[in-house]
Amino acid sequence: MATTIQIDEKTLLLLKKLKKDLMAKSYDDAITKLAIKSTKDKSIAGSLRKYYKNTAIKDLIKELQHERRKSDRF
Repeated sequence: MATTIQIDEKTLLLLKKLKKDLMAKSYDDAITKLAIKSTKDKSIAGSLRKYYKNTAIKDLIKELQHERRKSDRF
């Protein structure tokens, strides 16, 4: 699912540089790589763990996968 966001020209220039520096295929890929790089955990599910303290990792991953599949549908 594509989303349009508004950014100023300086941010666009930074994003273009980031995309090039990270050898990303797209702006989305560049943002994702930066987000993962900036987290201390090795996985996105792991970084979300602090928000779901009473949920098992396995259940959290299932929930995230279900939400992603649901959003990919028309």
